[in-house]
Amino acid sequence: MKKNFFVLGFTAFILLAGCSASHAATNLSASKENHFTYDHQEEWEFVSGKMQSPIDIVTSQVIDYKGAGLVLNYDQAGTSIEDNGHSIQVGLRGTAEIDERSFALSQVHFHAESEHTIDGKHYPLEGHFVHKAVDGRIAVIGVMFTAGKENQAFGQILEAAKANAKGEKGITIDNLDIGQLLPAHLGYYHYLGSLTTPPLTENVEWYILKDAVQLSQEQLDEFYKYYDNNHRDIQELNDRKVFIKS
Repeated sequence: MKKNFFVLGFTAFILLAGCSASHAATNLSASKENHFTYDHQEEWEFVSGKMQSPIDIVTSQVIDYKGAGLVLNYDQAGTSIEDNGHSIQVGLRGTAEIDERSFALSQVHFHAESEHTIDGKHYPLEGHFVHKAVDGRIAVIGVMFTAGKENQAFGQILEAAKANAKGEKGITIDNLDIGQLLPAHLGYYHYLGSLTTPPLTENVEWYILKDAVQLSQEQLDEFYKYYDNNHRDIQELNDRKVFIKS
């Protein structure tokens, strides 16, 4: 079963991902000794250094943008769950129509704290919905998560992660209401950046949704057992512009 979401206009840019390029499946581990951290970021090799991600989004400096529409058609199920060395990642299926171009949804993964900041503020968690086009272009929607009410869909992801950590194979998540991982209003901030893990490839487009989604503090704490420091440092904006779609 599919559920449709409509986002008021997306820009003429292509959504490209700032996420890990690795998809190797491994067992999840709740041991903090196995956490992937970004403590040695100075050792990363840059493809180029002028358009890197993440950034701090300064809301007083964003530029209004009028874009075309985006239609998301997501299957309501998680096809897999894995720890790829960068984050907990859930395989997903579906499509996104962006400015009359089609992208296939592949996965969502999470960073703690948030990779991007809004007016200097980190959120407890940031999710990246990753889409790919047939020509190799990648499209990502970033979602901020904050402490509040318990989130059923995120709870299902945590339960699947626990099962995988116990060594269970081939885990799927049936009846996953992906809409619970997205805010009701899908206005966004947009800028051109890069991947946030090596090789830090640029010409990546980011769309960070303005409204946050609530998770319970208990759910956040449970995620932190797997990753509590898998976000990259804030990068310089340089001469780039940041757009807003309300």
